[in-house]
Amino acid sequence: MSTTTTDRTDQDERAEVLRNALVDKAIADQKAKGLVMRADVERAMRTVPRDRFIPEATLEEAYKNTAVITKRRGDETVSSVSAPFLIAEMLGQAADALDGLGGRDVLEIGSGGYNAALLRELVGRTGSVTTVDIDADVTDRAAACLAAAGYNDVTVVCADAEHAIEPDRHFDLIIVTVGAWDIPPAWREQLTEGGVLVVPLRTFGTTRSWALRRAGDRLVSHSHRQCGFVAMQGAGAHTMRYVDIADGVHLRLDEGEQIDVDAAKGVLTQPRSEAWAGLDLSPRTRLHDLSLWHATRLREQAVILTAQESAIESGLVAPSWRNGTSATFHNGTLAYRTLRWTDRRFDLGAYGHGPEAFAAAERMVEHMRAWVEAGCPPPELQILPAHTPDGDLPDGAVLDKRHSRLILTFTPQ
Repeated sequence: MSTTTTDRTDQDERAEVLRNALVDKAIADQKAKGLVMRADVERAMRTVPRDRFIPEATLEEAYKNTAVITKRRGDETVSSVSAPFLIAEMLGQAADALDGLGGRDVLEIGSGGYNAALLRELVGRTGSVTTVDIDADVTDRAAACLAAAGYNDVTVVCADAEHAIEPDRHFDLIIVTVGAWDIPPAWREQLTEGGVLVVPLRTFGTTRSWALRRAGDRLVSHSHRQCGFVAMQGAGAHTMRYVDIADGVHLRLDEGEQIDVDAAKGVLTQPRSEAWAGLDLSPRTRLHDLSLWHATRLREQAVILTAQESAIESGLVAPSWRNGTSATFHNGTLAYRTLRWTDRRFDLGAYGHGPEAFAAAERMVEHMRAWVEAGCPPPELQILPAHTPDGDLPDGAVLDKRHSRLILTFTPQ
């Protein structure tokens, strides 16, 4: 046996050890969230060699439970191989919604190669996988990696997926691995009746992976997960607006919100008021759901506050999550969600700055109490075409986008 062959065998064995350890970690991660990884998803993840799709990385880097950036444009990340834990959750959403993926025809929007290979394992010999990306560099790379890993029967297409990929073809599953702000008509129209769209959809400045089943002209939610992805390019791109209000503190505006920027920039220099809900909550409480509850009830005033670690360490702000916390800004007053821990439980509260600081903080807290009293309900989503008349919409909070009308509801638990 040659030295080269021996080295390759050793590398394959090392990769298998790291791959199995990664899958074990992803299973534990899901268990901590109250989820269970499907057996078919686990088998696929233990089979597909992730290192073949990140050849420039070391084996140790390839099998970390994080995203690996594969292309930048300046400081902007435009393509990556997604984090394994998130891929596993989205594949689980898809398989749960369709009661398994065996024999399914799948369209993936956003190519890295690795997820397409996992899908190929899941659909089996009688299914098919088509993966599309707007960037030729990305599709060329994905095609080469798929071939190197032995997945020669995945169709790779370079196109803008805002439009139909094969106009006369329908898919049982469309899974999107880039962050979307809207749902173009082509995605719904390419689904079979009862087919499923899994998409990281941004609403009110935060992103969830929604599994949505087609029912005629509408898409109805089956499940959702918190997530984050590289933003959509092409005709479906939508720029999020950021307002700097202090060094390392920003307000995120994503649905056309209008605020007095000059007033916002000085608001944190004003005295702080606080209000507390008096709750005793478990660490598993899904504050991401509460963020959407706040956004649908506070609407024009609702924004998202983000903060760098330095701003938190200095005591300038104390958000419940620095990467995206519910906030309001109205009449020169800022309020945002915070929390405090007692042992392994926590209470929710709000800090306010400005002329109506306490009233704004208390208003947020009232909505927190109402959400908890309702049983911490998760959001449910229906998506209808933009031309749908108001009278044909189901009950709920309506969010209008370019192509779609989104209806969000919370059913008391």
